[in-house]
Amino acid sequence: MNLPNKLTVLRVIMIPFFVVFMLTDLGGKYGNYIALAIFAVASLTDLLDGKIARKRGLVTNFGKFMDPLADKLLVCSALICLVEMDRLAAWMVIVIIAREFIISGFRLIASDNGVVIAASYWGKFKTTFQMIMIILLILDLGGSFTVIETAVTWIALILTVVSLLDYLWKNRGILLEGDI
Repeated sequence: MNLPNKLTVLRVIMIPFFVVFMLTDLGGKYGNYIALAIFAVASLTDLLDGKIARKRGLVTNFGKFMDPLADKLLVCSALICLVEMDRLAAWMVIVIIAREFIISGFRLIASDNGVVIAASYWGKFKTTFQMIMIILLILDLGGSFTVIETAVTWIALILTVVSLLDYLWKNRGILLEGDI
């Protein structure tokens, strides 16, 4: 197993530890900070594995499958924990997760037609704001930061919907005609 794939597996292994520190008192008053550190390290492995794989020519079928899955597992786990902790509305998480299911389904259909669909800028902005949102909501700084948390949450949600609509529009031929 090459280094990028090991980093992907490491990210998946980190998820249960992240969830434990988010939802239990195991870390005491530092539990959120430990969870945040785990989330940050796991997120960094997502950046690193792709860069290393492309730079060194280590792209594998395992990596193509597991990397996006590991990313979705990490983000969805964080979002679900935030709902459990009453820091994020369940309906918002449903919108975000539904978008991921729709895009994953679209990519499967495209793949069956021999088409690879790259991530768009909207999708990258969405991911960036979701990560910032998750970090802010884990920190739960309160006070004047509540306004910032709320604004970032709404921006992340809006970008989630915009990126979905952009994705569907640009790739409508996949569903309508079976090809682009």
